[in-house]
Amino acid sequence: MTGNRAGVAVAALLLALVAACGVPGEDRPRAVTPPPGPLPSTATAAPTTAETGAVTEVLYFSRDDKLVPVTRRIDEVPAVEVQLRDLLAGPTQAERDDGLTNALTGALSNAEVELLDRQARVTVTATVAETGSTHEMLAYGQIVCTLTARADVNTVVFLRDGAPLSVPRGDHSLSPDPLTAADYAALITPR
Repeated sequence: MTGNRAGVAVAALLLALVAACGVPGEDRPRAVTPPPGPLPSTATAAPTTAETGAVTEVLYFSRDDKLVPVTRRIDEVPAVEVQLRDLLAGPTQAERDDGLTNALTGALSNAEVELLDRQARVTVTATVAETGSTHEMLAYGQIVCTLTARADVNTVVFLRDGAPLSVPRGDHSLSPDPLTAADYAALITPR
């Protein structure tokens, strides 16, 4: 019987030690006061999206010779003209702080768009001659990727004085044909 008592004593001692290691139980909930000062954060960069609004607007800007999608929260789905105007206006200060730029500045001075049978027809006035440079390629890619991110746009064509305009695709070739984001897939990078 002595071994049995020793086993019970060891079990009781272990039970007492385990019970002493936890948080004491309470009968009712109580308020907990957070520690003073700022709480540590694991965020590495400022977000580039506004967190208000019922719908999203996708715009493509550039960083390091790549196209970067940016999602903004807005109150209603913008008309295609409004979305192009938002793109031409460029990145917000927070987006610029995240390294985003607008390749449209200097490459295109003006652009107007109309939607016809799910095709965005963009009339442009270029500020420089078309060379197929990376800067131009990014500028046209920004427009194509932004507009085809819309549910109501399948392709984008560019016009000057009513005639099709050959613009640089992601592979540096010039094309007067309707374009999609797939034509710039090699340039698109996630945030």
